[in-house]
Amino acid sequence: MFSDELKTLKRLGFRHVLLQVLNFASVLASGLMIWKGLGLLTNTESPIVVVLSGSMEPAFYRGDLLFLTNPPKTRYITGDITVYKIPGQGIPIVHRVLETHDVVKKYNGVRIVNPEDQLLLTKGDNNHADDIELYRGLDWLERQHIVGKVRGFLPYVGYVTIAMNDFPQLKYALLGGLGLLALIQRE
Repeated sequence: MFSDELKTLKRLGFRHVLLQVLNFASVLASGLMIWKGLGLLTNTESPIVVVLSGSMEPAFYRGDLLFLTNPPKTRYITGDITVYKIPGQGIPIVHRVLETHDVVKKYNGVRIVNPEDQLLLTKGDNNHADDIELYRGLDWLERQHIVGKVRGFLPYVGYVTIAMNDFPQLKYALLGGLGLLALIQRE
């Protein structure tokens, strides 16, 4: 099986194979640049996330694709839907702001409230209790934990991601199918 592939590669020549590799690298680099550009534009490490659980139903369902922004000087208010990530947890959580607290600092006798120092308490719409248990010892979320605020969504578009994570065989079948398609197109 592999000997046939090696013969095909030899027949195509080094320059053609190199061109294919460079085209593939260009596609990957373009995708990464678009992702990082969106991140800079929206001021968030992850401008697009997929809802993975039912904790926000009926507002969002599993598989909904969320679009995020994280404006630095904007305060979060009760009712905003945020995505946050606690250090040590790999998966970001999508929940609604239940309560906010401003940290007041004094500078030369003047009270200063900075939106960057805001503290948040969140809760999933479909959960019975707030998220303090999820904060891993923290009493409040700090702005450094916030990935972004939900600005829009596409229902069920992200379900492909969930399916590939829940069923790894599907991921490998999809990759194999794409490889087979590439072989068929080449002939």
